[in-house]
Amino acid sequence: MTWDRLLNPGLLQSPKTPEAPGRPSYLQDYDRILFSQPFRRLAQKTQVHPLYQHDHLHHRMIHSMETSSVGRSLGIQTGQRLVDAGLLPEGQQHRLSGVVQAACLMHDIGNPPFGHSGEASIGEWFANLFASDPALAAEIDTRHREFTEFEGNAQGFRIAARLEMGRRAGAMRLSYATLGAFMKYPCTAQVGGVQGAYVGRKKFGVFAAEEDLFAETAAALGLPQEGQGADRWWRRHPLAFLVEAADDICYRVLDLEDAATIADLPPDQVIALLEQIGGAPSRPDDPVMTIHEIVAARRAVAIGQAIGAAVDAFMDHYDAIMTGRFSDGLMEVSNKAAAFAALKDISNARIFTARRKTELEIAGRQVLHDLLDQFHALFTALKAVGWNPEALKGVYWEKLLRATDLDLRGVHDDYAALHALADFVSGMTDRYAVRMRDMIAGRVG
Repeated sequence: MTWDRLLNPGLLQSPKTPEAPGRPSYLQDYDRILFSQPFRRLAQKTQVHPLYQHDHLHHRMIHSMETSSVGRSLGIQTGQRLVDAGLLPEGQQHRLSGVVQAACLMHDIGNPPFGHSGEASIGEWFANLFASDPALAAEIDTRHREFTEFEGNAQGFRIAARLEMGRRAGAMRLSYATLGAFMKYPCTAQVGGVQGAYVGRKKFGVFAAEEDLFAETAAALGLPQEGQGADRWWRRHPLAFLVEAADDICYRVLDLEDAATIADLPPDQVIALLEQIGGAPSRPDDPVMTIHEIVAARRAVAIGQAIGAAVDAFMDHYDAIMTGRFSDGLMEVSNKAAAFAALKDISNARIFTARRKTELEIAGRQVLHDLLDQFHALFTALKAVGWNPEALKGVYWEKLLRATDLDLRGVHDDYAALHALADFVSGMTDRYAVRMRDMIAGRVG
């Protein structure tokens, strides 16, 4: 892979649109993502703790913006190292950094309400649906995993490439470079979800409905293709490893800070864990600092040290990354790998299993299942009248449509209807999902 193609500023479905003077494509990408409704909704979507009332906990928007900031630093430091080594033309480090920053900003844009437990709940509901309706399962056939293993990464690409900005060709029309850097799993459900295989196939990142749009992106960037036809997949864009590292750094380190904030972990333990990454300070803390200010100071140092470690790892594995042979995470091969493994262990043991979090995940699952039940019934009624919403006038379903933002454009068969259902429910904020469920259940207050 070569940087002249990997940093391609061409726009999806509009590749000949020239960059405006003083406004390179990566800045346009960043602005289009930032001002989009799906990004705005991240302010009311769970990061780790669903429906939590504490104002200082991270939600998806804050996490995305912090990841974007870390990604910018990763990009500019990596870009400068590449320039110094003669591997990237002078000046292109700013484009490289801008692409990583924009891709990081959108990395969670497809996540449903209630965090990763929401993804699992949606997948569980669809699995139950297919089990109860063999005819539908047969019609969907090999595409069923798009629903039963619902994937926020694939939903994010669908939002950016198809659903936004009036559903025009290319939707947001982001640059090929940003879309490539965003794509952690450049494959469909047909070939993704293979544990122990290439890192880009551990999950899937593209629905069949958008496969041709990603194929256009991959061709423009020069990403190596493997396989043919329905079995094709691509090697990762090198910058996807930096985007992934930025996400890893933010959620591992900042989950700890949140745990201290809500007393899931004692602050002294959090400080000790952060010092495994950033080291102990060379002088005593100011005695006027609160314990939470000390945690914040250690967090800042830990992030800085983790950024440096990720940049070193990228350069150490540069040749394998650029040929598509690298199949790991940068933090996992960095000199902070042991410290990050310890953070993962403590998160799994104490943070992700906290009682309050578990209780709220159970509540979120029921909310999503209730919503999916109701709106699937609407789509069943719509199918019975030939997918014509006008034929629902005068019945309950017309009222439900008027009371929601359900988008029926392009719904003309079961596959499109299931995606429209997933688009609608996964796009909800946590609070809107609860409010909508309460409305259909008659809990008006």
